[in-house]
Amino acid sequence: MKRQITALATIALLALALAGCGSPTESSGSSMAEGTATGVTLAQVKESGVLKVGTEGTYKPFSFHEGGTGALTGFDVEVVTAAAGKLGVEPQFEETQWDAIFAGLESGRFDVVANQVSTTPERKAKYEFSTPYTVSTGVIVTKSDNNEISSFADLKGKTTAQSLTSNWYRLAKDSGAEVEAIEGWAQAITLLKQGRVDATVNDKLTYLDSQKTKQDDGIKIAAETTEQSFSALAFREGSEDLVTAVDGALDELSADGSLARISDKYFGADVTK
Repeated sequence: MKRQITALATIALLALALAGCGSPTESSGSSMAEGTATGVTLAQVKESGVLKVGTEGTYKPFSFHEGGTGALTGFDVEVVTAAAGKLGVEPQFEETQWDAIFAGLESGRFDVVANQVSTTPERKAKYEFSTPYTVSTGVIVTKSDNNEISSFADLKGKTTAQSLTSNWYRLAKDSGAEVEAIEGWAQAITLLKQGRVDATVNDKLTYLDSQKTKQDDGIKIAAETTEQSFSALAFREGSEDLVTAVDGALDELSADGSLARISDKYFGADVTK
């Protein structure tokens, strides 16, 4: 609904910006009374018959309840459900807030997190990750008839609409843009279409989700970063054979077109590659 700086800085900003839900922090697990649980094995999951999955349930289009009260659904929910099916087990979803989701994983409340977790170096040092199933970039969105902006360099001297707490704000500022503070995507697009700003910078998934929900021919992607951000399923350390099995399941789902079909349902494009 994922500037004139170095590539490393760009990657770092993208990783933070596409880190999952809008919450800026995640639990370190230091508040857990029982400490960190050991990893879970494929044999244990098969013996129980369920794969315990941590997710928010309030993060559309990735993990949410249709209409607010319907069954849990979403891109990540469908991906992990399909992967569990390949393992011959049922997914058992445990909904929790983003700030507590890693603490829940570490304590053994669930076996895996399916919630657009980006594979940052810091997280890779603490958790096991599956093969990425979401790939995104940062994009500049303009009105469809704007021919003045086709790169991040073109933002210099232009006005963009950004949330001041997002990493896209820094990307716009570092590109030389004047920033109009807004609360979210909907407000940014309103200002853009009213001609009060020249552009907005956000992640590509946000744009695709918006266009899939309600096609708007009045806006377009004018440019996108070459650096990519990757999201994957997160596991506790010591879960290597389960991760290997899930990777095999994701490979099968990619090969038979299932991942592409799920992606097209939510984004109108294949964001899995």
